[in-house]
Amino acid sequence: MSDTPPTPDKREPFLAALRDSLAEETFVKLILGKYRGDEPGLRRILIRQITVKEEPCLSMVYCYKDREVTKNVSRAQGLGSIYGMLGDPFMSAHLFLLTANVQIEYSRKGRCTLSRGKPSCNAVPSAEHDREKERMIDPAKPFLAALGVTNKEARVLPSMSRKWKQINKFLEIFQHAFESSGLAEAERVHVVDFGSGKGYLTFAVHDLLSGMENVTGEVTGIELRDTLVHFCNKAATTLEREGLSFQQGDVSSYTVGPLDIMIALHACDTATDLAIHMGIRAEAKIIMCAPCCHKQIRPQMSSPDAMAPMLQFGIHMGQEAEMVTDSVRALLLEASGYKVKMLEFVSLEHTSKNKMLLAVKDARPVDRQAILEKVATLKAFYGIREHCLETLLAAEA
Repeated sequence: MSDTPPTPDKREPFLAALRDSLAEETFVKLILGKYRGDEPGLRRILIRQITVKEEPCLSMVYCYKDREVTKNVSRAQGLGSIYGMLGDPFMSAHLFLLTANVQIEYSRKGRCTLSRGKPSCNAVPSAEHDREKERMIDPAKPFLAALGVTNKEARVLPSMSRKWKQINKFLEIFQHAFESSGLAEAERVHVVDFGSGKGYLTFAVHDLLSGMENVTGEVTGIELRDTLVHFCNKAATTLEREGLSFQQGDVSSYTVGPLDIMIALHACDTATDLAIHMGIRAEAKIIMCAPCCHKQIRPQMSSPDAMAPMLQFGIHMGQEAEMVTDSVRALLLEASGYKVKMLEFVSLEHTSKNKMLLAVKDARPVDRQAILEKVATLKAFYGIREHCLETLLAAEA
């Protein structure tokens, strides 16, 4: 009989630190990593504390290569699951507390080490489940780190806080439009994002679609700058984002094909009209634009007598030109069978504009002629000779 004492089970002190942190409200999050199990594509589990129906629970987010699955469980059930997964199949666990960082790690030979270091978090996130819903995307998403939005601890970088808000606001608008469009019943959804830039929103849309049941998302980013196209394609390949790709080009050079959702968030001047026209031609179910640089209409506009004292100021004339341009775009979309909204949108880094034009295909019949008469009345009132989108649509009539 061996006199060698049994190796202490270091899961016990690790779980004790976790239980104590939950009781003392110093728990921030727990990440189970280095997965060695048989579940295809599973990489790690992110665990946070939430409150559901006034009961403290643990939210366990199973992070796969191409999707995430969230399971909300009671504290007792969650602690039991965590205990059972430590060492097999998860070889590492990193516990983030306000007082310290605690880590347990297993080697391939079964050797276990437990370490404790200085805390890297200084605040406990809200445990309210309803508040969690306000954030459309988890900061632990791998693509956010790849694009430089978050750091390795899945914390949003201070310099990217504005971009983080933009992503979440955009996804909120996108999801509401998606649910009202009927596309949730489609097996495959094709999205084209014109002027995709570094791909923040393009990746976010693909990630959102990837998490939906019975929907396969095909997302294409169109960007003029070749360096950004190369960067985004490399990131998509590294992250194994199937169905996400980027192409060099712009709205004027893109060949129209099957298209369900058209996005153009900083197309300058008449490029917005080209994008809307393309979406209408492709019979897109959703068209999302954040218009920029309203240059075509302003030189044509004359000040109606009653408004001359107001529009004599250049800044007012510019604002009026924006309103007229986008109002005509909205009316022409309505005439083409879309239900249109004008929404306040968080301004993009490329432009100070914060207006989004959202159009969702509507099956209800419209009085096209009556709507076109409204367009004609607006043009006559301001002395406008031509509106780009109207000209594009008239050429196909």
